[in-house]
Amino acid sequence: MHATKGDGLLVHGRIVGQHDHVVEIVEVIGDQGEPPYRVRYGDGHETVMTPGPDCVVQHKAGTPTII
Repeated sequence: MHATKGDGLLVHGRIVGQHDHVVEIVEVIGDQGEPPYRVRYGDGHETVMTPGPDCVVQHKAGTPTII
């Protein structure tokens, strides 16, 4: 998983009734775009997250995808 500051991180709901949500990546802590990431939720709360298989990076427009 590779991301840059400003990308979104789509977190899929893992239980019935839990909705997907998107958080903003405000800092990439790992090397070369790798996790962990500092993320900001819509309510302003920030935390450090190491995304699992239930997450997908949504690259901001104009950011190349690294494979």
